[in-house]
Amino acid sequence: MKRSSIWIIIGLMTIALAGIISLQADWIIRSIHLNEEQFDKNVFAALFRVAERMESQESIAALESMNGFESNFLEKEFRQVLKTGPKGLMDLNLDNMLEDDLPNDQLAGFLLTQNSCDCESCRLERQIKYFQIMRKRIQRSQLDLTDRIGDLEGIHRMLHEELENAGLNANFHYGVYSNESNSFIINDDHCVVEDQNTQLSQGGGIDKLLNSNYKVSLFPEGKNVPGLLMVYFPTKVTAIWGSVIRNLVGSILFTGVILFCFAYTIMIVFRQKKVSEMKNDFINNMTHEFKTPIATISLAADSISNPQVSGDTTKVRRFADIIRQENRRMNNQVEKVLQMALIEKQDFQINWSPVNIHEIIQTAIDNFGIQVERRDGKLTSALNAERPLIEGDPTHIASMINNLLDNANKYSPDTLDIHISTRNTAHGLEVAIRDHGQGMTKEDKKLIFEKFYRVSTGNLHDVKGFGLGLSYVKAMMDAHRGRVDVESEPGKGSTFTLFFPFTKQAD
Repeated sequence: MKRSSIWIIIGLMTIALAGIISLQADWIIRSIHLNEEQFDKNVFAALFRVAERMESQESIAALESMNGFESNFLEKEFRQVLKTGPKGLMDLNLDNMLEDDLPNDQLAGFLLTQNSCDCESCRLERQIKYFQIMRKRIQRSQLDLTDRIGDLEGIHRMLHEELENAGLNANFHYGVYSNESNSFIINDDHCVVEDQNTQLSQGGGIDKLLNSNYKVSLFPEGKNVPGLLMVYFPTKVTAIWGSVIRNLVGSILFTGVILFCFAYTIMIVFRQKKVSEMKNDFINNMTHEFKTPIATISLAADSISNPQVSGDTTKVRRFADIIRQENRRMNNQVEKVLQMALIEKQDFQINWSPVNIHEIIQTAIDNFGIQVERRDGKLTSALNAERPLIEGDPTHIASMINNLLDNANKYSPDTLDIHISTRNTAHGLEVAIRDHGQGMTKEDKKLIFEKFYRVSTGNLHDVKGFGLGLSYVKAMMDAHRGRVDVESEPGKGSTFTLFFPFTKQAD
């Protein structure tokens, strides 16, 4: 797949994910707003019902004060009228009667003389007239709002009942505010005490109650509103978010999973594309590596077939040696590929035995010396390890050191300068191979131990190889329970450090 196609797919998936996340966020925000609106409506409905119940209680108190005036007459029907609240009572012109100073029993007699009809409707009308007068007299005589409220525990009980009926189980604080004194007179079943102009509250939060939006008028008479009933919910946010939090957590969780899978898929796609490119490079390099010996073998075979050469034993032997060398070279290349296949399948064995690292390094230096001399380079060593014996496979250890020396030679385009050193650590031995070649970028350092990966040399393709050497080194160091580290900077060279534990059981 082309890189442009991959980016188009990524762009479309990103837009789709952003759209889904936006819709989820919008849905959750709308749900929260709806919950808040419903919460407010339920609270105000409950407060209005409590205010009406308090006024109804005051009306019932006025009814119970009607001693001697047909107290049992149509009481059931009259109390049914009271249950509708003060707003359900007849609006009568009682101004003249309110101004009279007649005692209650004389007032009752006066009302009886006003209408002597004994039908049910007239008697009910007399009841209501007397009730209205008594109720207004009670209101005028009880100017104190606290007296009109009555039982403090009753307010809390009514609030609890009405809020529960509205489906609100949140904790709350309430208070009664007097418009006459401009202060709270009741707060959470307690009368508010003023001490040095400071209001104290056992329920907590008078300032929050004062700023609460949940308030209704108590005992309103026209424009006169003696007090307000206020409620504050400290856990309002929890109550509003309660039905949304599960969906919110679920949305965040599943969206996170989708984003993780999306990012992981993108990473896999680019990694597979990189592997595909490296494999293509490997095939091209392998073809190039095999093409030269094949051409050489073909040319040598044609030369031997030539009658002028076939009769010359010296020339035949020379061309036969060339064929043998190129054939060995091809076998070595095939062996490397097969060896990496075995390593990938973990189908190999480590022949553990005592190994003297210094001896292996010295042998590698002697064998590599010819290439160093050919390039007028320099190969130095500082074998400082006092304990050079470790447990390992001498064949694989020698191959790893030779691979690193070969890479130092390949990627040192100018003067060849290689230094090998050893030193002991607390649990093992370190071998460091430093060169002054072209070095590597941070991106190259992350990928050099992957199969088929080769450090770029620009437009030049004069560095031979399959990109298998460092992946082989990494696999072998893991098999020896060791590690390989690299330090490199572009233009300053690289240093590969191999750590070998003294024994195979060591960590």
